[in-house]
Amino acid sequence: MIDTILPGIQTFQVKTQRLTANVLERPSDAATTTVVFLHGNVSSSLFWQPLMLELPSHVRPLAIDLRGFGDTDVLPVDATRGVRDFSDDVASVIDALTPGAVHVVGWSMGGGVAMQLLLDRPELVASLTLVATVSPYGFGGTALDGTLLVPDAAGTGGGGVNPDFVTRLAAGDRSDEPGSPRAVFRSSYVAPGFVSDLEDLWVESMLTTATGLDNYPGDSTVSEHWPGFAPGGRGVLNTMAPTVFDATGIVDVDPKPPVLWIHGVHDAIVGDASFFDLNQLGTAGIIPGWPGDDVAPPQPMIAQTRAVLTRYRDAGGRFTELELEDCGHSPHLEHPDVFRHALLAHVGTAEVGEFGRETRARKRTKDSDMKS
Repeated sequence: MIDTILPGIQTFQVKTQRLTANVLERPSDAATTTVVFLHGNVSSSLFWQPLMLELPSHVRPLAIDLRGFGDTDVLPVDATRGVRDFSDDVASVIDALTPGAVHVVGWSMGGGVAMQLLLDRPELVASLTLVATVSPYGFGGTALDGTLLVPDAAGTGGGGVNPDFVTRLAAGDRSDEPGSPRAVFRSSYVAPGFVSDLEDLWVESMLTTATGLDNYPGDSTVSEHWPGFAPGGRGVLNTMAPTVFDATGIVDVDPKPPVLWIHGVHDAIVGDASFFDLNQLGTAGIIPGWPGDDVAPPQPMIAQTRAVLTRYRDAGGRFTELELEDCGHSPHLEHPDVFRHALLAHVGTAEVGEFGRETRARKRTKDSDMKS
């Protein structure tokens, strides 16, 4: 085992009425701005450490392990509530740690948790940063406008995971064999060619995932529709099923905090042709019996998020999209300098400099493109 806490990071436990949560912090006596980081699925707050260490001293970064990940309590996940078990937990920790609103950053599934937090506790969210976020319509099983392809969202939820991967997670597999967490990190979390000296740390973070029907991946039900299963009511993957998760209500939140959306062009997990979407696997012939594009098209995840955020802007909000080349599912790891400067400009704490001006110019260009 390696030391998973980097020098300069402290970890502590926060006990609330809901759970005991593990929190990472980069302490600073000069901090005036609090930023809360939420990790994604099959990971933990360990992934945020390098970014936290590079933030200026007037930022107080807090990274919260979600239930069943990292060193937070392993509690059942009630997927009939969507991601609300997670977002309610996060709200309870924020209430315990800091008065008033904070800047919330959510990666992947954590982006869904952050959007749900904005829906249910808008007074806690000063700004929202979505990093390679799950679509506001959930993961899989929907058309561009969020309409369910079939009523039970067949092909989504806990039944869609590779059981060998779950077995390897539970066994603490640190190898680089095909299907191992390390192999999945290399092939799916980052773009091809990305190399990190901290890869062992990322693998350890993935291995903190609690497995089982109440956690990852969750249960499933039988479906009459291809590929023969539908979401269950327990566990992590079912929280993002489109039958229970719909964050499009952020369009109507008032007041509307500014939103920054950062994602990579080569994201293998969240994309318009995601190979974690079973309909995409059917399209590619990897899963047999696919009924065709008229019945089971891949989910246009990026297009959905862009459409909802455009509606958010049209309803009086403000959002910026930053799409990164040579980047996969982890912009904060793959392009840390660009990510950090964009985040600091977004939360209003960036120092003016050539890089900051360049970043803002790129954002204005993207906003202009989207308005045309």
